[in-house]
Amino acid sequence: MIGRRDFIIGGACIAAAAGAEVLRPHKRVTLLDEKQRLDPAIPKAFGKWKARDSEGIVAPQSEDSLAAKLYNQSVSRMYEDPDGNVVMLLIAYGNTQSDTLQLHRPEVCYPAFGFEITENMPAQIPIGHGATVPGRNLVASVPGRDERITYWTRVGEYLPVSNSEQREMRFKTSLAGIIPDGVLVRISNMLTEDGPAFALNGQFATELLAAVPPSVRPALVTTGKARALA
Repeated sequence: MIGRRDFIIGGACIAAAAGAEVLRPHKRVTLLDEKQRLDPAIPKAFGKWKARDSEGIVAPQSEDSLAAKLYNQSVSRMYEDPDGNVVMLLIAYGNTQSDTLQLHRPEVCYPAFGFEITENMPAQIPIGHGATVPGRNLVASVPGRDERITYWTRVGEYLPVSNSEQREMRFKTSLAGIIPDGVLVRISNMLTEDGPAFALNGQFATELLAAVPPSVRPALVTTGKARALA
């Protein structure tokens, strides 16, 4: 016979389970059309930049790696301008951002390749028409190589600038019942001085956003920032 106490406890458990189900994200929201492929959408030549061999870019390698599970699509290329400046571009897109699948930020993944992060600064990255996106400027070093990195991340309609902010923004979308997509856009070069190097990355970001199709811009910088570039 079920006692009153057991009945109350059982009812509370059912209510808790029902509440958890209500809070569990159900609605998938993506800013990149599922039929849209990033690789052909990112031009191999634009402005003064032309793509060249991309050997040496720090990027996910193994199809069985966690990174491969995080990202449905990625684009990794080197570009060169007529002055001999070389910029490395990585765009990594994941259609699901959850507790177990979240964008890996460069200050986390570069050390896994043996780099030391010697500088890590917040940045406002120009994307054209006076608009900027919040991101970070890093210097990653190994013997014989210093890489100056400018990057930003998007989770749903948010642009988090740290791991803690990324978790917080993913939590907000979860409370709203949304499973968001996300993207990492990373631009880097091997100039030896911070000022010229980060300026070059910003210039490249501006020209890149001007060159990609308008339909792809929200996936890179959020809907609101894409409107500013229209």
